[in-house]
Amino acid sequence: MRILIVGSGYVGLVTGACLAEMGHIVTCLDIDETKISALKKGKSPIYEPGLEELIQHNIKGKRLFFTTDYASAVERSLICFLALPSPSLEDGSCNISFVEKAAREIAKHMNGYRVIVNKSTVPVGTALRVKNIIEEVFEERGLAVPFDVVSNPEFLKEGSAISDCMKPDRIVIGANSVKAVELMREVYAPFILNHDKILEMDIASAEMTKYAANAMLATRISFMNEIAEICKRVGANVNEVRKGIGSDCRIGYSFLYAGIGYGGSCFPKDVRALASIGEKVGCEPLLLHAVEMINNRQKKRLFEKMKEYFANQGGIKGKVIALWGLAFKPDTDDMREAPSLTLIEHLQKEGACLRLFDPISMEKAKAILKDQKNIVWCKDELDAAKGAHGIALVTEWKQFRHIDFGPVLKEMKGSAFFDGRNQYKPMEMHQKGFDYIGIGVPDLTRSSP
Repeated sequence: MRILIVGSGYVGLVTGACLAEMGHIVTCLDIDETKISALKKGKSPIYEPGLEELIQHNIKGKRLFFTTDYASAVERSLICFLALPSPSLEDGSCNISFVEKAAREIAKHMNGYRVIVNKSTVPVGTALRVKNIIEEVFEERGLAVPFDVVSNPEFLKEGSAISDCMKPDRIVIGANSVKAVELMREVYAPFILNHDKILEMDIASAEMTKYAANAMLATRISFMNEIAEICKRVGANVNEVRKGIGSDCRIGYSFLYAGIGYGGSCFPKDVRALASIGEKVGCEPLLLHAVEMINNRQKKRLFEKMKEYFANQGGIKGKVIALWGLAFKPDTDDMREAPSLTLIEHLQKEGACLRLFDPISMEKAKAILKDQKNIVWCKDELDAAKGAHGIALVTEWKQFRHIDFGPVLKEMKGSAFFDGRNQYKPMEMHQKGFDYIGIGVPDLTRSSP
């Protein structure tokens, strides 16, 4: 089947490459000429494990193409996916202007039946808005062409997006047309050979499903972070509590890890957008506001622990702090709303000198922090530790799991280790010579009993 993907960002590229891998003929469209030029050469603008290789493989197989031209792309495609940004506006609501513009451009070039598939995370009612825009353009063109609009939200996790796309646990299709559903089933047929994972529902429910799913996951994270703070104050260990509640089959272990808050392109904006949707229809989304408030507070938690630790050592001013990891999560270079940015901001205000390292996201971090002073960009984790009074683990990259801490400690001026992801065992770190401070676990420092 011939498919158009409008938007060559994270969702668009992964979806396009995976559809091509399954045998479809896919054209990815973007208005950014520089991006499209690089993609034609097989260069991905984002880091996602295996994505660049998948793009190159399908370009070579003549199943994956890239363009900036709507006319030719729409003409040769039966299914048109919209995979466009939907950023937050100042009031927390969702900006759907990119989706609206793409719908208008597609409508200008349609000359026969098409299925317009909304892959972007957008508020309930966006599919109807897309339908109205297309009809408005048709009226201007004096054209009457049948079409259907479908909601087909994505459920990709950065770092494992290709696996999530190729082996989905569910495929949600919101449509009010039997023909559109049949065509969408044909699109996804190669992905569900062993088990039918397609959930058919009305369009509004499909649009709401994505927001509800992300808000639920964000809620679990904020819940555990609040439990972690209570654990810290009463002397309990949140890691043991997680095991205790996760073993309950009604709860499970997923998204129960305490840390320094969630970031990225989805959870923050989707929680805000869902709260905004609720407010606009007269609901008071108390829980959603609390989820965001706890997360914002949690992003400051590691800084507060540093401030407390260095209080008797002249404060943070002038201290050298190493940050291991900058991306909002491992296996991605995504810096959007990353907890590291909040930590860096507070440390700089206190006058700290920062030594930063991330295996993948250094270039994007440099672009964001280009005007900031007192920052040294390091070549690896050992380099970052040089002269440091303390190290903060911010992103739990695999390469940080099994570190030889002997050389690390020798490079440091101090011995503080702030584990923002509870990756290490407190007693082991303490025995290696560190003052260990984690999230929701008892501190083990030189003053510990």
